[in-house]
Amino acid sequence: MALLSPRSISLFAGGRSKTFSPTARFRASSDVPVPDFLSSDWLESRRKRPFGPRLNFSAEKAVQCQLEALKYNDQPRQDYGIEVMYRFAGFDPFERSTYFGPFFDLGQFERFRRIFHHSTYRVLLGHKERKILSSLWVKEDRFKQRVWIQGSRPEEEEIFQFTMVQRVGGSWDGYWLTESLLHDGDGFSGAVAY
Repeated sequence: MALLSPRSISLFAGGRSKTFSPTARFRASSDVPVPDFLSSDWLESRRKRPFGPRLNFSAEKAVQCQLEALKYNDQPRQDYGIEVMYRFAGFDPFERSTYFGPFFDLGQFERFRRIFHHSTYRVLLGHKERKILSSLWVKEDRFKQRVWIQGSRPEEEEIFQFTMVQRVGGSWDGYWLTESLLHDGDGFSGAVAY
């Protein structure tokens, strides 16, 4: 049995041999080193990752980003803004949630999407204007913001309340996620087929 030198490792795959040097772990790149075990387009694909929560977002910035995504909901594809909202949603997909007020099973994106197309929440999709009515720090890790929305249809306006929670521990440690998005009124007076 041959001993491998610490400077190179030979791997056998399908009858072919490849030699890797542990010291040459990174390829030269224009601004960020890319590990050699990743594809050459990894960095570019990472930059194109789906938009969602970021560690450097404040609670206010997280709300602003979600509203901006809903304003341009169908760009770059249909219901992309709702996808962004789903990524910011801080509920467990395996349990019923009060994200919209009443207990709903929102684990499947399609159910979440349908509620946004309900008459109460559709004002958010492609809205023309919005104004922040109030902001409140309930605790250090809990933030509420009320927002007035003017929809794209004539005389369509509603008020919504975002409740943002900053997670502590786990893979989302430090991220601001949306605990609830509530309509300021009886948003579900009629039945909702979700």
